[in-house]
Amino acid sequence: MSVDLFVAGTIRRALMEDAGCGDITSQLTISEDSHSLADFVAKESFVLAGMPYVQEVFSQVDPAVEIKVFKKEGSKIKSGSVLAELSGRTRSLLLGERVALNILQRVSGIATLTSSYVSNSKSKSARITDTRKTSPGLRALEKYGVRMGGGWNHRFGLSDGVLIKDNHIAASGGIAKAVALARKAHHLLKIEVEVTTLDELHEALGAGADVIMLDNMGLDEIRRAVGVNRKRALLEVSGGVSLDTVEQIAATGVDIISVGALTHSARAVDISMKIRKKG
Repeated sequence: MSVDLFVAGTIRRALMEDAGCGDITSQLTISEDSHSLADFVAKESFVLAGMPYVQEVFSQVDPAVEIKVFKKEGSKIKSGSVLAELSGRTRSLLLGERVALNILQRVSGIATLTSSYVSNSKSKSARITDTRKTSPGLRALEKYGVRMGGGWNHRFGLSDGVLIKDNHIAASGGIAKAVALARKAHHLLKIEVEVTTLDELHEALGAGADVIMLDNMGLDEIRRAVGVNRKRALLEVSGGVSLDTVEQIAATGVDIISVGALTHSARAVDISMKIRKKG
């Protein structure tokens, strides 16, 4: 997997943040010609995601660093597993260590949480998707983690699709008017509308919405919404989704379940880098 220019720039800024003026400790304690081997080791079980970003980190730090990756992206890792072996200048390995681990732990944590939601949903039809509730500047990396965990990406940014939410509805004068304005300006785009009540659902269907987001509805209301919809539009559930509720929500027959927690609340997994002296 190649890393795009935007992600490469994100990694470059992360390295500047962590070591813009160099690694003073390594410079004072480790000779310039010292070379070492280092292992990336799993300290717990998780779903792996982000190793291409680790490779980009060390490519920017020192192109001479060699990395052997032993585990596949999206695979389930057992505690104690060696994920990869790095070989190169000891100073280079230590310079890139923290940025590489921060990214790998974060993205793997997102993949792991996503995998749990997908597994708990027990659904072959309802897609588990992320939202735009991502860390500023890290959206591409975090949404990659969702995909590696078996989830799907919702729109990447505001320019990727029409999603008419409560504030758009209030500002434009209602659901029907907002949909009509969007349809007139971009007649080929699919239009999604956020609703909070069954009355609003009826209005969105009447306006010809392609996708309807049921925002913070309870299970009974979601079931009623599925019956009202009768497959006329795709139905998305957002809000009130947890690992405990996702199976019941998926069982209602909705098409999409979006979960902000995949990216805003995922716990970083525990991975370490262990130096093995080479010479």
